[in-house]
Amino acid sequence: MNISEIAKLAGVSPSAVSRYLNSGYLSAEKKEAIRKVIEETGYRPLVQAQVLRTRKTKTIGVILPKIDSFSIGNVVAGIDSVLERKGFQILLADTHNCSEKELDYLDTFDDQRVDGVILIGTIFTPRHLALLRKSRVPVVLAGQQLDGFSCVCHDDYHAFYDITRLVLNKGCRRTGYIGALPQDKAVGQDRSRAYRDALQDAGLEPGPMAVADFTIASGRETAQSLWDAHGPLDALVCATDSMAVGALQFLKSRGIQVPQQVCLTGHGASNLCAVTTPTITTIRYFYEESGANAAALLLEQLKDPSLPAKEIKLGYTIVEQESTG
Repeated sequence: MNISEIAKLAGVSPSAVSRYLNSGYLSAEKKEAIRKVIEETGYRPLVQAQVLRTRKTKTIGVILPKIDSFSIGNVVAGIDSVLERKGFQILLADTHNCSEKELDYLDTFDDQRVDGVILIGTIFTPRHLALLRKSRVPVVLAGQQLDGFSCVCHDDYHAFYDITRLVLNKGCRRTGYIGALPQDKAVGQDRSRAYRDALQDAGLEPGPMAVADFTIASGRETAQSLWDAHGPLDALVCATDSMAVGALQFLKSRGIQVPQQVCLTGHGASNLCAVTTPTITTIRYFYEESGANAAALLLEQLKDPSLPAKEIKLGYTIVEQESTG
């Protein structure tokens, strides 16, 4: 089957079939006639021919740090919900939190193998900036902010200021913080800065701080190191839910009661926080909405590459549970 034969069976012109296949404007009557013939014949357009003709792959590259993450999974779901309706497919590239793999994927996707790229939650090195600035396809960032690029980010600073104030309002005065590498602007910089500012605004000295990986095991080990060096503490504020779950495991191993002796908070509102004993107070971001907005921004840039960069900042909610009393 080819376009001309489809057109003849549907009683329309070949150009109408072409517009249908490329999501162009058609009357509802012609759309239905073409759809019915394609369904009955099982016709599938040759992708390679479409790419050569239109120079479009109808594929979006999504570079992500860790596929088995609650937050990342929801961001990807949001991306797919928008792109699928527009006839795009997504090509996932899991870097396993490896900066070198991230750079490799940026370079590969820039080689005209996708129409655009969505980059989720990353640390921007000089090499990242160089690749992003010379990219021949549009790039949208999700979860981070970078001047000159369209992005969807979260209000990390105020979220962590508020959750630190929450434990201070519970009477906690000897607080500790488990965060991420400072090279990570959102998770590493903004969240730790908010923690320090909340303490200073309350007239308190900044509490001890430590860096962990994005895993339960690392949260457990870091909590132990923090406790052994600075404990006992009466609150632990953690940059992610995984870190908080690890910290809870450590506290239980020492027989330290939560929240009676220590208040504990996480971030992400993942399912983990709802199944621990006690359940963990956390911060909910709107991850699926973040992905949907990132996809919409990318589609806008594909339609009009001259559009200026746009930044969307999403809100948050504090989910107070048993770990803070």
